[in-house]
Amino acid sequence: MKKIKIALTGASGNMGERIFAYLLPEEYVDEIRILDHDKKGTKEILKANKKYKDKVKVFIGSLANKEIVKELIKDTDYVINLAAAIPPESDKHPDHAIEANETGVKVLVEAIEEIKEHQPKLLHTSTVGLYGDRCDKHLYGEVGDPLLISPFDIYALTKMRGEYMVLESNIENWTVIRQTAMLYDKLMSKNMDDGLMFHTCVNSPLEWSTARTSATLYRNIIRADVKGELNTDNFWKHCFNLTGGEKNRITGCETMEAGLRIISGSFFQFYEPNYPAIRNFHGLWYSDGAKLDDMFHYTGETVDEFWDNVIKHHKIYSLGKLVPKSWLKAFTIKPLLNDNNAPMYWYKHKDEARMLAYFGGSKKYEQLPKKWEDFNILCKGKDLDGNPVDYEYLRTHPTRINHFFDIDKPRSELSIDDLKKVAEAHGGKLITKDFKQGDIYKKVEWETQDGERFVACPHTVLYCGHWYNVSYKEHAWDFDRLSKKDKIYAQIWYDRHEQNEDNYYYFDDKFNAYYRKIGD
Repeated sequence: MKKIKIALTGASGNMGERIFAYLLPEEYVDEIRILDHDKKGTKEILKANKKYKDKVKVFIGSLANKEIVKELIKDTDYVINLAAAIPPESDKHPDHAIEANETGVKVLVEAIEEIKEHQPKLLHTSTVGLYGDRCDKHLYGEVGDPLLISPFDIYALTKMRGEYMVLESNIENWTVIRQTAMLYDKLMSKNMDDGLMFHTCVNSPLEWSTARTSATLYRNIIRADVKGELNTDNFWKHCFNLTGGEKNRITGCETMEAGLRIISGSFFQFYEPNYPAIRNFHGLWYSDGAKLDDMFHYTGETVDEFWDNVIKHHKIYSLGKLVPKSWLKAFTIKPLLNDNNAPMYWYKHKDEARMLAYFGGSKKYEQLPKKWEDFNILCKGKDLDGNPVDYEYLRTHPTRINHFFDIDKPRSELSIDDLKKVAEAHGGKLITKDFKQGDIYKKVEWETQDGERFVACPHTVLYCGHWYNVSYKEHAWDFDRLSKKDKIYAQIWYDRHEQNEDNYYYFDDKFNAYYRKIGD
């Protein structure tokens, strides 16, 4: 069997350490080169896999350093890009998000493109964050849905730009995998010290994977390709959602309930209705989740099994049952309300930009129910408007939005009329006059509703949901205005926003959050 070399970025991250450990024992793996910022993290994963230390070559540095990247990928067969600055780090250090998620991807893409012979294949990891906020009106999504980055989400914004670079690159073999919400062993310790935990909305749809199932997918992809068992036409130069499956479809409050269970707590005991945001998060359930699993059979671990495993291996959490619930709430939850990443902090410090983004404004925040029994909770059988719903039916019956073309027809049949329809639905138009049917990777010219022109492959626009707007060039969000003429955006945006909202959200050069009224 052919021996291969793999370049792996972000190896000490939550998913990277699992992928590293899963690939090292594979008999066809000759060498794994890892790139990481952190010597300490690298030292830990090497210690955990010391049996295979002769297979490992370590690079310490930034993905944005082209010389290091060129050495990293030289003579490799595969590049797995997991490097990323994720929340809450990206919220605290936006420059880290730009470096890892955007600039670093640009450097990596260019370095791979420069290799003309024996060019490595790229597996690029993107994120569910690209889809923005969802609620009970459109719980489900799929690759091809519009990318509506939530205002002030610098993580998702930079990941969107990085993904776009891969999709539009000249790399011979790439695949983009949008990682869903992921459970990992250090989740509690890494997120119980930041107001980020209050960004998760009570009713946000979340379809969880775990670090173990995600790592299984990447191992199975490499294994199938090396063995010649991969249907390359249906995999390379495609974009997929990495999902958790029907059994792992839950909501935000159920997620917090499951996590707090390990310290014998309860979401509705520990949280008040004005603790979490009511919109501007990211998450969804998937109508196309089976595509990758049918190919690589990676799903398995459930949310309940994950938390049971955490309790089994971290007995200290069981001590929570010995502590009064009022004490646990006072010492674990309430202090975080004063963190500068928490909604209550924004309200107290008159951060109206974030209050608008996450609540529709301070006045609406003040009008939130005081008791949970007055709050419309999806998993308890009420939609956002208070109407009764069959929650289990929703969890098992995927729905789809209108993409304004037949997204299921063979890609070889994609016509210029399909391109025109999508452009017009966005409020723009197709400029290119000649298009060969099915030539989805040929770059064509488009025009937005504002008359701005951009060049992108039909695959990027129709099958991956990208459509040029201010978020591609500035740290800004203009969806209130754009959705008034964009029929594709409007389907999702107005689920959580009023049609009379007219806010333009943006960061200044120091990443302070601002907004202005459209037209001001």
